[in-house]
Amino acid sequence: MKQGTIKTYDAPTRSGVIMDDAKTEFPYGPDSFKESGLRELRLGQRVKFNVTGEGDKMKVFDLTLVTL
Repeated sequence: MKQGTIKTYDAPTRSGVIMDDAKTEFPYGPDSFKESGLRELRLGQRVKFNVTGEGDKMKVFDLTLVTL
């Protein structure tokens, strides 16, 4: 799983952008996080996730919060 930080989040649509920690990829998003089951995310929050697809068709799935 990749790890990253929530850079933008729109609560009504439950979509946003994640910046990958490795910074080897462009930020993921805007993407729908509805399937994650998470009701609300905050800017700067740490998450783990998987990615599918290629180029501009990449999608985030298995989004979970990172716990310390």
